[in-house]
Amino acid sequence: MAQITKDTIIGDILDIAPETAPIFMSIGMHCLGCPASRGETVEEACMVHGVEVEQLLEQLNSQASK
Repeated sequence: MAQITKDTIIGDILDIAPETAPIFMSIGMHCLGCPASRGETVEEACMVHGVEVEQLLEQLNSQASK
């Protein structure tokens, strides 16, 4: 899988690496099926949920590469 960046769309991540869903849930993204949340970038989600983008990217890339 390609590297997940702050500009990667969450829906694309979930389509390619559905095992990352619990990570998004852990930051408060409980509506992963909603069109709005699936269309957000990682950076946008971090801003809304008060999460450090680099920290989340590390977790996502680690999980997606397993």
